[in-house]
Parts: sequence; structure tokens; C-alpha cells
Amino acid sequence: MQNIPLQIDSSGIQHSLNNTVSSLIEQITPELPHTTFVTDLAFIMIIGAVVTLAFFKIKQPLIIGYLFAGMLLGPLSPFWSWVLPAGGPSTDVIGGVGILSDISALNLFAEIGVILLLFVIGIEFPYAKIKSIGRVAIGVGTIGLFSTLGVLFYAASALGLEFMDALFIAAALSISSTAIIVKLLEEMGKIKKESSILVLGILIVEDVIAVILISSLQSIALVGSVSIESVVVVVMVATGLIVGTFTIGTRIIPPLIDRVAAAEHREILLLSVLGVCFGYALLANIVGLSVAIGAFLAGVLVAESKSAEVAKLLSSPIKDMFVAIFFISVGALMDVSQLENYIFVAIALIAVATGMKFGGNMLGNLIFRQKRGKALRSAFTLAAPRGEFSIVIVKVGVDIGAVSAFLFPLVGIISIITAFISPFLVKAGDKIIPAIEKKDV
Repeated sequence: MQNIPLQIDSSGIQHSLNNTVSSLIEQITPELPHTTFVTDLAFIMIIGAVVTLAFFKIKQPLIIGYLFAGMLLGPLSPFWSWVLPAGGPSTDVIGGVGILSDISALNLFAEIGVILLLFVIGIEFPYAKIKSIGRVAIGVGTIGLFSTLGVLFYAASALGLEFMDALFIAAALSISSTAIIVKLLEEMGKIKKESSILVLGILIVEDVIAVILISSLQSIALVGSVSIESVVVVVMVATGLIVGTFTIGTRIIPPLIDRVAAAEHREILLLSVLGVCFGYALLANIVGLSVAIGAFLAGVLVAESKSAEVAKLLSSPIKDMFVAIFFISVGALMDVSQLENYIFVAIALIAVATGMKFGGNMLGNLIFRQKRGKALRSAFTLAAPRGEFSIVIVKVGVDIGAVSAFLFPLVGIISIITAFISPFLVKAGDKIIPAIEKKDV
């Protein structure tokens, strides 16, 4: 009898598993194809809940759990892409990613999460608090950002990146992630501290500068020079929106919200404050600014009303859901399957960006004569996280063909790594700062 070699056909096994899983999904949801958004949302919620519960049990920040859950859903996890018929990992940020199939719809909900997060945080900061740190935030934010940008450009060039690649990656990594930092401060119960007020002010300043940078970088890439007119327009529009909010808006919106609250109907009040939130985010978007700026200013207006606490309590559960989707989507979007190709460049840029961001913010705080403890806390908080604007800036460069395509996965890897190390930097600051303050005494 002829001996038949006992060889396992891996492609046959994979095909068989794919068919089995496809049949199972169709039996469970006969009228719901696997490629629908609802299926993706189900995977996000189920895996997100399990992973974040595990991170809660081991006493780690939930934001890390969200990112890790997203990475399990995305290309990092070869198991899912091998077993499920989703087409395998993809670097396409619009098409299927790992186990997920409709990431563009999830991005929409992720943007809603950022809007709601900044809105609810804005409720914590009435006009009086914002006014007290305005000048310092502008000075410290500008010094920290541009000093980081300059050094990063030379570091990226030294690592062998082309001129435009170095310019775009330096601009991307000089801006801290508003969403990550705010969520981190909220989780750690530090959002109302004096240093956190300064941090939030700096983040708003950086968001305005980010809008200016995007316009300027596009101009450099397409024309070869910076459009001074576009920079002046963005600054004037941002100033006009902020001044208008604190002069006209504070006289109109808070009394209207109080009138709605007088009806003592929570659903109507919730719809009203959400209308203010998204209306202001839309206004900011129309005039060419970040929706995050508009949402934050809307929260500040609601904070001036007598019903601010009730509005915050009503909005928070909705915010928590969409913020979770945002961070899980960030983790899923990152093609870290190419990690070995960029890891050394990523580590070098992270080290330079973190060190310069810390040093630049400390320099700004010293120039504006802030207390040492406050200065250190803000510097530790702002040092690491890179996120939404970093990704947007690089994507703009890739879309117009100004930079190399590999910058997108590179900035994605950097965003995830910095998000992971941020909580530990803040905790390290909490241990170092009291010791320094004792020595000063």
C-alpha cells in the first residue's frame, strides 16, 4: 500500500475556517451581512468591554484598554485576520481593517466622541477660569510647540528623512493629543486641578496652531511658500470666535439654557445642550477651525448657566460611549503589522519629541513665572501624547502626494506608543514633584 504523506494544507484549513465562520454569522444574523456597520459595532463593544474590564482589574488606565482592544480588532492580531473572512490586514484607512469592515463609519462616531469629550470638559471651566490662564497658555503653548517642531525637523532630517517628510512629521509630533490628555486627566481625577486648567488652555492654543500649520504645510507643498494671508485669516477667525463667545455668547446662551431647565424636563434639556454643543462645533468647522475648539467653547457657555451640573450629568453617559469608540477606532486604524520596519525611527522620534515637549513647556512656564510644581505637572502631562491632529497632518500630506506613504503607519505607531506611556509619565510626575517641592521648602 502506497504511503500517503500526512501534510497539512494550511490554505485549505484557512478556507474551511472562513466558510465555517461565514456560515455561523449568516445563521445568527440572516438579514445582517458581516460587512455592515452594526456587526463592526458589536465586535467593538463586546471586545472593548472585555478588554477594558481586564485593564480595570489590573488597575491600568482605561484609555490603554481602549487602545489595546482596537489593536486586537485591527492588523496587530493575526488570529482574527486569519480566521475571519475579512480579507486580512489592510493599510487602507477607509476600507476593511483586520476584523472590522467599515472603519469610515466608525470614524464618524469617533469624531462625535471627541466633540462630546471636549464639550463635557468645557463645562468644568467657566469663563473666569479660562480668563485667568489665557495669556500664560498662549505663551507656554507657542513656545513648547515651535521649539519641539524645530528640533524634531533637524532630528528627522538626521535620521535620513526627505525635507517634506521631515517637515510634516515634525509638525505632526509637535502637537499634543487633546482627546488623550483630557481623558487621562479625567480618569485620574485631576481635571479640576490648577495645573490641569493651564494644560487645557495650552491644548486649545495648540489646536488653533495646528489648523494654521495644516494650511501652511499645504501651501508649502503645493506652492513652495507659506501663505501669510491664510495664517492671518486663521488667527483672526479664532480670535473673533473666542471673543464673540465670551462677550455675546455668555449673554445669550446661558439664560436660554436656564429657561429650558425651568421646564424641569430632562430630555428637553439634554437635547438643548447637545444642540448648543454640535451647533458650536459646526460653527467652528464652517469658519475653518477644529470642531474640538467649538465643542469646548460650547461647554464653557453651558458652564455659565445655573443648570451646568445637570447638563454635565445628562451628557456624560453619551460621551463615555462615543469616546470609547474613538479610542478603540484609533487602535484599530493603526497598521502596526509593519512595526519592525519603523520601530527604531519611531523610538528615536518619540524620545526627541517627548524630551523637547517637556523642556519647551518648562521653558515657557519659567518665562511666565509659573510655580515649579504647576510647571512640572503641565510639562509631564503634555510631554508624550500624540494623536488626532498628528494623524490628520500626516494624512493631509499623504493625500496631496507631498510626503511618503510610510509616514502614516509611522505616526500611527508613535501615537499608540505615546498613548501607552502617557499615564506612566503623569504618575512619575506625581512621585517626583512632591520631593522637589519639599526640597524647595
